[in-house]
Amino acid sequence: MRKWILILLTVHCTLLTVLNAGLTDFKTIKKAKDAYDAKAYAKSAALLGGLESKTAQKEYDIGNAYYKAGKYDAALKAYTQAEGVDEHQRLHNVGNSYFQKKKWDKAIETYEKALKIKEDKDTRFNLELAKKMKKKQEEQKKKKQQKKDQKKKKNQKKKNDKKKQNKNKQNKDQKKNKDQNQKDQNKQNKQNKQNKKKQDQKKKDQKKQNKNKQNKDQKKNKDQ
Repeated sequence: MRKWILILLTVHCTLLTVLNAGLTDFKTIKKAKDAYDAKAYAKSAALLGGLESKTAQKEYDIGNAYYKAGKYDAALKAYTQAEGVDEHQRLHNVGNSYFQKKKWDKAIETYEKALKIKEDKDTRFNLELAKKMKKKQEEQKKKKQQKKDQKKKKNQKKKNDKKKQNKNKQNKDQKKNKDQNQKDQNKQNKQNKQNKKKQDQKKKDQKKQNKNKQNKDQKKNKDQ
């Protein structure tokens, strides 16, 4: 489980558990190997897990089988219990499992630990690719956040524009009502003024009429 082909990992599992097995386990191990060769990886892992022997190599082989089955959490658990096998190779495979889970920080950290034990071109390649994938994810996350912020800003602008539009309409309606009220008031004032003028004229005419009548009556009395 060491070579990279473009971005795909290939697993080379020889099921070395057989070297540490008792005679009673040979049949199970053969079935596990046959299942692995037939790409029935989960079945292979289950058969190996049923062996009574508790060895680091068995856990490592189980991890390889689970990895090929795409069960990366189970693979990680098995690799963790496989301390005692080649540490560089174990850490390399742990890093690969984290890589498949897109846990870039964990993958990078584990690859770096493996490289401290031994420099290896495959591990180095995987490390650099994990760093690139992390950077790509961060850029995508940044773009997604920017898009989200732009959408939020756009919605806020739309909301503010709507609020401003409503406020302008309200002000316009208020001004219109105020102008209409003023117009009505002016009209009423003009009407009141005209009415008062008519009343004043009427009083004046009445007073004049009364005066004329009084003068007429006085003259009549005088003539008599």
